[in-house]
Amino acid sequence: MIYWELFLAFFIPNIIGYGGGPAIIPLIETEVVGRYGWMTAQTFAETLALGNALPSPIATKMAGYIGYEVAGIGGAFVAVAATVIPTLLLMLGALGLLYRHRNSPRVKRMSQWVRPVIAMMMGWLTLGFLLESVNSSGMMHTLIIGVIAGIALIRFKTHPAFVVVGALVYGGLFLG
Repeated sequence: MIYWELFLAFFIPNIIGYGGGPAIIPLIETEVVGRYGWMTAQTFAETLALGNALPSPIATKMAGYIGYEVAGIGGAFVAVAATVIPTLLLMLGALGLLYRHRNSPRVKRMSQWVRPVIAMMMGWLTLGFLLESVNSSGMMHTLIIGVIAGIALIRFKTHPAFVVVGALVYGGLFLG
């Protein structure tokens, strides 16, 4: 039964999610934290932060790690397969259809309507992480990390992986 639940927890977000890994992270969090309770919101946020510091697509890293934590190697395999295979098949089918109708005004409008939904989902996820950070680390540490991360990313164009590593070091030194 656990393998079926793992499959559904990653299949559903990946089949209905549009926009790649960052857009489906809130959907995965809903399944993993909300529906099945395999992780707390804090653990999910830490897993996401660590996953973002590593190379390769975030959805497969999250699936592999969470699947392994829940059901060992078999769980990791099921979760990664649920993430990759259906999306690959759907993408191949949809790509052919969209390519055939790429100049259609309807297709262009359809993609424009999806963007605000993804932006709202990402905003909701960010707000949840912000509130979780304030609750667990305090307002001062959250502001320090947030301001320094913002300056590093925007002003100095620092790669996000280095910003995440810096936040991990800060957390290890001042919050551990």
